Amino acid sequence: MVTVIIAFVANLAVAIAKTVAAVLTGSASLVAESAHSWADTGNQVFLLIAERRGKKPPDSSHPTGHGREAYVWSMFAAFGLFSVGSAVSIWHGIQSLFATETESSYLVGYIVLGLSFVFEGTSFLQSVRQGRARAAKLDRDTVEYVMNGPNPTLRAVFAEDASALIGIIIAFAAMLAHQLTGIAAFDSIGSILVGVLLGVVAIVLIDRNRRFLVGETVTPTIRDDFLESMLEIPAIASVSYLHVEYVGSGSVYLVAAVDLTRDDPESQLAVRLRRAEVEIEKLSSVQEVVLTPSAPGQETLEVGAQ
Repeated sequence: MVTVIIAFVANLAVAIAKTVAAVLTGSASLVAESAHSWADTGNQVFLLIAERRGKKPPDSSHPTGHGREAYVWSMFAAFGLFSVGSAVSIWHGIQSLFATETESSYLVGYIVLGLSFVFEGTSFLQSVRQGRARAAKLDRDTVEYVMNGPNPTLRAVFAEDASALIGIIIAFAAMLAHQLTGIAAFDSIGSILVGVLLGVVAIVLIDRNRRFLVGETVTPTIRDDFLESMLEIPAIASVSYLHVEYVGSGSVYLVAAVDLTRDDPESQLAVRLRRAEVEIEKLSSVQEVVLTPSAPGQETLEVGAQ
């Protein structure tokens, strides 16, 4: 939540500054960056809703919780980035290719871009710190965890801030090329490039949210961690089937077929299975567990085996 709030404040300040600079300079690249920042600012509202609604506890209608709702609102944010940020930037850049040159103050543009880089960089570093802390606990690479992990709001802030920093560099280079050569097309091309960049980022974010909405399983390493933890429970002798699927940011739904340590009568089997489920539900991030008895002769799973 803190990361999203910091990103919202930073993007709002940057959006206002870029808009003022775009009006004063008439730079197509700055207009594109303004659209980018306003899209990011609006997206933070969706991400705040995603954080809040995704943490609602389970109820009778949603036994595995409301975690997947975070992916829905994050999907809205990605669509906003694509439609507002990307489309507006590309369209304005194309129009500016044939427009009369109106730039009047490059200095204002450079100052605003420099300040924007500082604000966006601060927000980006916050998302990196959050991602690094969580990735370290899972012994994973920070970028790999953020972009492929189950946290949609962290991924959105990280990707949007990274694209914002790249976009600022593009806009700076485009304005500088325009100033040095006197060719206004450089500025327009900068706007188009910013739009393409936002489009690529939006498509990546949309695809990641789509995958988690339709059901994304954990990585083999995390699956092995769950298997190892289950085998440490005294009542479980072996596991023949294990399915662990994300149902929200850091919460999973676990289904497994297990062989218990004793041959119990049917009346006791259900009781012992339920006790084992309770033990597994104590594991970090486990939202709900369903255990069934392994069928006779089923091959058992081993940690590290694919």
